[in-house]
Amino acid sequence: MTDNLDLATAARIEPIQEDGLPGHESALEPKPDWQPRYPGSGRLAGKVAIVTGADSGIGRAVAVLFAREGAKVAISYLCEHDDASLTRELCEAEGSEAFVFPGDLGDPDCGKALVAKTIDEFGRLDIVVNNAGEQHPDKDIRDITPEQLQRTFQTNIFSMFYLVQAAREHLKKGAAIINCTSITMYQGSAELLDYSSTKGAITAFTRSLSENLVKDGIRVNAVAPGPIWTPLNPMGGASPEKLETFGEDTPMGRPGQPNEVAPAFLFLACEDSSYMSGQVLHPNGGTIVNG
Repeated sequence: MTDNLDLATAARIEPIQEDGLPGHESALEPKPDWQPRYPGSGRLAGKVAIVTGADSGIGRAVAVLFAREGAKVAISYLCEHDDASLTRELCEAEGSEAFVFPGDLGDPDCGKALVAKTIDEFGRLDIVVNNAGEQHPDKDIRDITPEQLQRTFQTNIFSMFYLVQAAREHLKKGAAIINCTSITMYQGSAELLDYSSTKGAITAFTRSLSENLVKDGIRVNAVAPGPIWTPLNPMGGASPEKLETFGEDTPMGRPGQPNEVAPAFLFLACEDSSYMSGQVLHPNGGTIVNG
């Protein structure tokens, strides 16, 4: 296997990181807890998964947990090459196979290239985890520029359409799609107007795509995390004031860790959830939400 893209393809989809987001986990202190908590039991043996935003945070925890459970993993990420390489090493340390794939999934060609490489490397595709996302805090709606609004929707929801479109022909009966929505879809967020709006769209997309694919034996579900300690918030995705008390307003009084969220993705990816589609799981520290 190789981690290198065709140069022409890479030149087209290699992103320009304009604002420092989503940030490097290697620079974050304290480090998030991504380590799987339990021995694997082969629940994803023989499966192949694409995990977007898998260089760090929730995506890394999901990728490594999937590898522990026997899946081969395509590690999709924007441009944090050092973090992504570590995720690949961690997956391989679990005895599985993985490759890294940089690119901006807001570009439809990136999703097509990612799926093509996955099929070329592993010969099949069973699980798509749409986890990649970005957020930008703004206290006044007038501060949200058209460029930011379009970019947030492009990254958070358009990318999911593009990737599923590219993956659809390869997803057979028994396949699973898991989308990452957010507690902000249910509660709202005064400082994350555009981000929260995309998460509402993701939940609607999850339910509608489930209705569209369930007849073909493909299940579509989502996970709606609460405040989780990842690079997304401390690297510019939250205001300094919010970071001072990040997660303290949950019933548990603390932010969650990525390895407290990853098992929800595993449950929805494997046969343990064979009678679930169109549903959302809520690892959020005990906050009660409807839906």
